[in-house]
Amino acid sequence: MIHSIPPEEILAQSENEISLKVKIAAESDYFDGHFPQFKLLPAVAQIDLLVHYAQKYFALPLSTPNIKRFKFSDKLLPDTTVIFKISFEKEKNRVSFEVSDEADGRVYSSGSYTF
Repeated sequence: MIHSIPPEEILAQSENEISLKVKIAAESDYFDGHFPQFKLLPAVAQIDLLVHYAQKYFALPLSTPNIKRFKFSDKLLPDTTVIFKISFEKEKNRVSFEVSDEADGRVYSSGSYTF
C-alpha cells in the first residue's frame, strides 16, 4: 500500500545530513486502523517515512535490510509537527535518524540501519 507522504520543509541540509520539518496530519492514512479510539503513528509508519526521506535526499534504496537500532521513546499523536534529523555515513552505508517534537524537543524515535 502506498501511503500519503506528508510534505516536508527543509530546515538544514548538507552533503550527508538533513533536517526536515513534517506535520503528521490527523487525516493521514498512516493512522487508519491503528488504535481507532487512541490514534498514534505506528512504528512501521515512522520507519516508512524515514526510508522515504533517506531515498529522496540521499538516493538510497527504499529498504532497511539491516536494522541496527530503532528506539521508540514516546507516542507520536495526530497533528504533531516533528523534526526528522537524518544523516548518511556513506563509508559505512549507514543511515542514522532522530524524530523529535518541533515544540518541545521530545524525542519520539531514533536509530540506525545499514544496507
